[in-house]
Amino acid sequence: MRTFRYVMLAGLLGAAMSAQAAPVTYQLDPGHTMVLFSWSHFGFSNPVADIGIANGTVVFDQADPAKSTVEVSMPLSNLDTHVPALDKHLKEADFFDADKYPTITFKSTSVQSLGGKHYKVTGDLTVHGVTKPVVLNATLNNVGPHPMTGAQSIGFNASGTLKRSDFGLGAYVPKVSDEIKLTITTEGSVPKAGQ
Repeated sequence: MRTFRYVMLAGLLGAAMSAQAAPVTYQLDPGHTMVLFSWSHFGFSNPVADIGIANGTVVFDQADPAKSTVEVSMPLSNLDTHVPALDKHLKEADFFDADKYPTITFKSTSVQSLGGKHYKVTGDLTVHGVTKPVVLNATLNNVGPHPMTGAQSIGFNASGTLKRSDFGLGAYVPKVSDEIKLTITTEGSVPKAGQ
């Protein structure tokens, strides 16, 4: 009977320890990441552009989400509206001024669980040399071994809004909307040893 109690106690302790596992660091996959932003064009259409990422890291603590972090780098060289002339214009001085400010970055300052698979991610977004806080509503899509690679992986979607004029990108406001809608989908994996 005493042996049985020891086995049960060891099992409970093991379960408690696994629930408090250390945060896991994931390298985001640019090939499976889209960072989309959309706006109103004089009220007639709502164009969408994809900027993607060059690299990104998510540190996710499933047991204590407040210990999680997100950091990404988005080069304007990846900007794609599917209209080459618009890509060129957006990179010019009256918008992103990509020659002077070639990269957009995001670094989280807090991650809050909203229950279930939903999280509020607050962070500093730097665009056009200006850093402002933004809030993303994130949904965890999946976490676990990837069926193709076997690597521990994670995937999530996120959305949010911002005012482009806050970042010194106010050309044609309000005819071209100041509000920008963000839609993000991404996945990543734990890097293999040596990567």
